[in-house]
Amino acid sequence: MAVLRPLPPPAPGDLPRGFPTRQALGQKLRELFPAAEGELSEIRGGRKAAELALTRLDPSRYRRSRNFLDGAVTGLSPYVRHGVLGLAELKRLVLGRVRDWNEAEKLISELGWRDYWQRVWLQQGDAIWSELEPLKTGHPPDSYGTELPRDLAEGRTGLACIDGFQQQLLSSGWLHNHGRLWLAAYLVHWRRLRWQLGARWFLQHLLDGDPASNNLSWQWVASSFSQKPYIFNRENLERYARDRYCRSCASANSCPFEGSYESLQAQLFEPLAAAPDPPSQAQAKAPTKLKPVAPPQRPVLWIHGEGLGPANPAWAAAAKVPALFVFDRCRIAADGTSLKRLGFCYECLLEVPVVLRLGDPLEELLAFVERCGADGVIAQRPTDPHLGAIATALAEKLPLQLLEPEAFVALESDPQLQRFNRYWRQAEALLRQEAPG
Repeated sequence: MAVLRPLPPPAPGDLPRGFPTRQALGQKLRELFPAAEGELSEIRGGRKAAELALTRLDPSRYRRSRNFLDGAVTGLSPYVRHGVLGLAELKRLVLGRVRDWNEAEKLISELGWRDYWQRVWLQQGDAIWSELEPLKTGHPPDSYGTELPRDLAEGRTGLACIDGFQQQLLSSGWLHNHGRLWLAAYLVHWRRLRWQLGARWFLQHLLDGDPASNNLSWQWVASSFSQKPYIFNRENLERYARDRYCRSCASANSCPFEGSYESLQAQLFEPLAAAPDPPSQAQAKAPTKLKPVAPPQRPVLWIHGEGLGPANPAWAAAAKVPALFVFDRCRIAADGTSLKRLGFCYECLLEVPVVLRLGDPLEELLAFVERCGADGVIAQRPTDPHLGAIATALAEKLPLQLLEPEAFVALESDPQLQRFNRYWRQAEALLRQEAPG
């Protein structure tokens, strides 16, 4: 990362950057965000924590055990989501620890899923909050509930697995992928609730939650971005959870997940005609792009939630200039962001030289430009449409240069994004060429 000049002199409203203990950080966050639920997660934010997690990265063990709840998963997703660890950087690290493509393929393909989800989000924008395709469950969308039941929100369903996943989600802000899929399937198919309800619930708490991977995974489970709904049964859960829950479950003798997949599908879904083909590429929305501008001569950096670490290209593009991050007061309140998510981001920001503020991002950015005597702003190009709207409004006021993050894979043509396998056919061929052996 480029070395930035010292932070500008403190101004009224700047948030503190030093805390004697993690407990003190938590107390300050409760003062700043009194409506935020929960406590700090045991998962710490920042590049140092990411590098510690990297020491445990073993692609071969991941390939063999990733589907098990106690498998050798990486735990790196929160750091990748916030740009503390770049997706392309992680790809190189994985390929550097294997002898050939076969050892790396499973982990690289999981990174590919994130790249794929981000591409869909950039293309579709806020449309990812609506069904991208008709449901294949046989049930009309308006038959699904719109409020999270108290027993589910509080972890009192009486199902040891579901309550265990709920407790882990709320306490740590992280869940194994199987736990996420099982909890999502239960919410959508067994409790017949709208997937958007679950998606918002996850985004409140998951440290790695971003609407792309989150919403599109929920749509995959619900069947509005897949060929069929995803469900699981007790045999599948017992296999991959290694009987962690079933043995002590009060509902073990009346388990709703007991049975074959065929019997559960007959119980949960209505007969349906053949699933339609996914929408054509021509129906997708093109992302809004700003006109190119000359780089500012005396810029400041806008650091946002997609670029909280060295993967942000703005650091290298403008060394020795002041940087600003703004906690978006209105959006945090509207999203119900939990304290653990806010704490993770705050810890990431404490490791980079950036001024921290709380308020309206556009207003704070304009005031920061004036405070620093700058003539423009440089930032990483955001994928989130909300951040994109801030960028558009900012560009109407002064020069704004948006920089592309390093690509996970440089595709030779625009990929077909209706299904992952169409994207992966293009991406895998190029990624194989980077692998050893």
